[in-house]
Amino acid sequence: MRVVSRCRGERIFRAARTVPIAAAIVLSLSAITLSSSTVSASALSIKVRGNHLVNQDGQTIRLLGVDRSGAEYECVTTHQVFDGPSNPASVRAMVSWHINAVRVPLNEDCWLGINGVVTGGAAYRAQIVRYVHTLESFGLYVILDLHWAAPGTYQAYNQWPMADADHSPTFWKSMAATFKSNHAVLFDLFNEPYDITWPCWLSGCQASYEVNGTTLTYYETAGMQQLVDAVRSTGATTPLMLGGLGHANDASGWRHYEPKDPDHQLVVSFHTYNFGGWDSPSLWNVYVGPLAKVFPVVTGEFGEDGCTDTFDLAFMPWADRHGVSYLGWTWDATDQGWDCSSGPALIEDYGGKPTAYGIALKEHLAQLAKLSG
Repeated sequence: MRVVSRCRGERIFRAARTVPIAAAIVLSLSAITLSSSTVSASALSIKVRGNHLVNQDGQTIRLLGVDRSGAEYECVTTHQVFDGPSNPASVRAMVSWHINAVRVPLNEDCWLGINGVVTGGAAYRAQIVRYVHTLESFGLYVILDLHWAAPGTYQAYNQWPMADADHSPTFWKSMAATFKSNHAVLFDLFNEPYDITWPCWLSGCQASYEVNGTTLTYYETAGMQQLVDAVRSTGATTPLMLGGLGHANDASGWRHYEPKDPDHQLVVSFHTYNFGGWDSPSLWNVYVGPLAKVFPVVTGEFGEDGCTDTFDLAFMPWADRHGVSYLGWTWDATDQGWDCSSGPALIEDYGGKPTAYGIALKEHLAQLAKLSG
């Protein structure tokens, strides 16, 4: 999710903080990785076959679901991982919307336990693994997304232009080693690249980021090829989602700069909002539709502001016609102290009561379920 004045359901930590890297940063990879044996194999399975995702029976499936925001920001400053409940009852409310997938945004520093985050390391990792198990127990596929990352001693409290070479490859090696025996997950390698070029997207470069609106910081990014290689170095064959430029709105160069994947399990990640650009059927037809004939396309985020649903009601039928998956931003309840007009909040409470914006997704998925039933 792009960080703008409207927080779209995400809390924004505006004060830049640089803290000494904790001693944990020098730990070996094995010390920060949960053993893959701790993640039990799920009856669910998902992989890329041609331009489709297929399940354990070889049947074509689309991922239709929601983003569960919170684990990317709560851990930075509080003694909790999730914003709101993560228990089976809360997942049961999600399932009542006829979803089959949940995308979980994550924080690099919290997973690795570095840079002074309040809840990080083993405690954070254990709760993420538990939540994945809970989601899968309800028959849901899980997308694990590197949402917030930052280089060096900068704390990952916001969204930088691209994954960082300092920590992001280590994050993905750890993540892949943890989940490589779990075949019901997908990895979204970096949430929303922006202010970089396509060659940088593929191979990395020196990028800049403005801290506190005044200090221009330069850092080395990790390109998508480096992140793909990090996952594959562990033996994980997990499907990998790659979002393009312009906060994952721009997929124009995706095919030309496609990374090499020995397992041929790459997925186009695409985000679209009514206020983000690249937000009309004419552009989707030119840049996304043709990709969907070659690769699986998953709209990891979509939505609109103002607590309305006009944009969503236009996008979902288009995606249905083109076989494109989609997940609505975001399953954060407005009774927790913010308003749907400030950002796309799907629900009023964690019992699953839809907002005026969320009702479009809920009713559309119910209609699809009825037609498929």
